[in-house]
Amino acid sequence: MNESGNNTEYNGGKPEVNIIGAGLAGLSAALTLARMDIPCRLISPMPSERAQSVMAEGGINASLDTMGESDSPDEHFADTMKGGVYLADPNAVWNLCSNAPKTVEMLCSLGAALKMKDGKLVLRNFGGQKKKRTAYAKSSTGKILMTALIDAVRRYEAEGIVKRYSHHRLYSFDIADGNCRGIDVNDLHTGRLIRMNGSVILASGGMNSLFPGLTTGSTVNTGDVTAMAFINGVEIANPEFIQYHPTTFPITGKRCLVSEAARGEGGRLFALRKGEPWYFMEEKYPELGNLMPRDVVSREIELVKVDKDCDGHVYLDMTGLDRLVWSDKLSDLREECIRFLGTDPAIKPVEVSPGIHYFMGGINVDEKHRTNISRLYAAGECACQYHGANRLGGNSMLGAVFGGYTAACTAASEADENNTGIEELSQCRREIMQPVGIPDEAAKLLRDSLGIFRSGETLEAAEERMQELIEGEKNELQKRRMILGRAVLLAAQNRKESRGAHTRTDYPEKDDVNFRRTTIVTYSEKEITVSLRDIPEKRGESG
Repeated sequence: MNESGNNTEYNGGKPEVNIIGAGLAGLSAALTLARMDIPCRLISPMPSERAQSVMAEGGINASLDTMGESDSPDEHFADTMKGGVYLADPNAVWNLCSNAPKTVEMLCSLGAALKMKDGKLVLRNFGGQKKKRTAYAKSSTGKILMTALIDAVRRYEAEGIVKRYSHHRLYSFDIADGNCRGIDVNDLHTGRLIRMNGSVILASGGMNSLFPGLTTGSTVNTGDVTAMAFINGVEIANPEFIQYHPTTFPITGKRCLVSEAARGEGGRLFALRKGEPWYFMEEKYPELGNLMPRDVVSREIELVKVDKDCDGHVYLDMTGLDRLVWSDKLSDLREECIRFLGTDPAIKPVEVSPGIHYFMGGINVDEKHRTNISRLYAAGECACQYHGANRLGGNSMLGAVFGGYTAACTAASEADENNTGIEELSQCRREIMQPVGIPDEAAKLLRDSLGIFRSGETLEAAEERMQELIEGEKNELQKRRMILGRAVLLAAQNRKESRGAHTRTDYPEKDDVNFRRTTIVTYSEKEITVSLRDIPEKRGESG
């Protein structure tokens, strides 16, 4: 049943695509399909205006070279591969970087009000990149991009090509013989269960429910779609790579992000060492300083916090930023610090510490965003693509928009015109409230063992106890989440090296011979299997 109350849909015999998630990746996929005149359904528990993408702050990367620094897609590609410690598919990364200028130009054509000067986009510095490459709108870039995409998709909603199902949640997959034929969706307002036939694109965000209170992301992005896909035979890849953003502070139920843009504009990290400010990043990394990749900065902060000569606290000093920087580029960030901390960052340094910000791993997809299940695709943070062992700031919004576009193009080319329509399955009312996280002990196991520094002993003990908790858990939702958590533990245990966001104290060196490979985790007959798969060779720019 659609939202107008009709029991059936008719689209003239065209293939149909179901999109789970209405953030940047989901909207991009919907817009792409609609422009090809392919009907799609946009399904999400919340309206797009409340998607996590709205919270994204710093910017979107593209080698537009408007700042006169001779930037190029080749350099964007090189920085992305180096930042991800060469664990990403180079062909997918090249597609991303070479298409980034067109992607940003497309967003501007939709009305995205990114910062302009003299008719050109203004670009800022972001971590792990030597060139100014990040287009932005103050510290509310996600909100600006989402507004443009929401408006563009609404045109097609009015025409009936896109049908929006807000307040709906994925209930189950229809997967048989390696083929996805559709999904069952729960209407959270009425309790109805609805069968939606057709191909499926997953754009459901990260796995925040595994780490309650520790993530900067929306608590609505639970990872339940990923968990459900996993237990239905969908491969996940590199789940051990969890990005800790170095500059966050606690608020009720989660962490609040202090955008990397603050350091891009001149913010400086320091600790008090023997009573004097120590700008440790500038001393240790004189070339990029505070703009080293996020995994490096997070590790250094953790080391400084336990340095016997320091007082255990790390601060971000933004007091030296120009007045125009605050008014033109970081006004939203300043308001957040004043509202949540009671501290004006233009006057007083802000205490910061790392918080979980992004999941580089997720549902395994190829460069065309296909999973191992036919006619099932994934894009955005729920997918493992583009970022390797560590994501560069500014690449997540780019990856979401371009990934949604790519998944939609692939889904359109492979859709089954004979598998269409929807039907109401039941009138059963279901409990619509869901817990934000997982049981306390399971959450503690993940928190304590999957931090910035990890050890095999801790990971093994946590995984064994997690299995015991899974066997005793009666709630199926919680059990699925805990199974996904155990998969992350097993992947981290299996990777006996330190690379990017995965640092093992018992294996402190990078091991390219054995581990410059993709972790693949599968679930079958209640058993989790971890293996390694070779990374594709780069075909060249024409590929």
